[in-house]
Amino acid sequence: MSQKIMELVEKASMKDDAPQFDIGDTVDVHTKILEGNKERIQVFSGVVIARNGSGTREMFVVRRIVAGEGVERKFPLHSPKIEKIEVKRKSVVRRAKLYFLRQRSGKAVRLKERRM
Repeated sequence: MSQKIMELVEKASMKDDAPQFDIGDTVDVHTKILEGNKERIQVFSGVVIARNGSGTREMFVVRRIVAGEGVERKFPLHSPKIEKIEVKRKSVVRRAKLYFLRQRSGKAVRLKERRM
């Protein structure tokens, strides 16, 4: 009974147009940033290395390399702060979590592209 009530409450705050992307995909995450009284959109581009949770609590982790240093950022999928998520490239992976990319650098980080 309480599970059904929770689903009804969560459904109101979930996005209808949540994009379809998988682990290993290269994505651009457009995030709303509030600076003083102005709002702008900042793009974070990288590889999706993990997804977890369900419903409104679903999160995904995007990793990219900035100045030779790995940067990871965790985003809530149904957040109103996320404007849109663009899938730039799909990759072939055989794991649910790509944490092994953390130890790799240079060309070893590349993933094989999935042809459509």
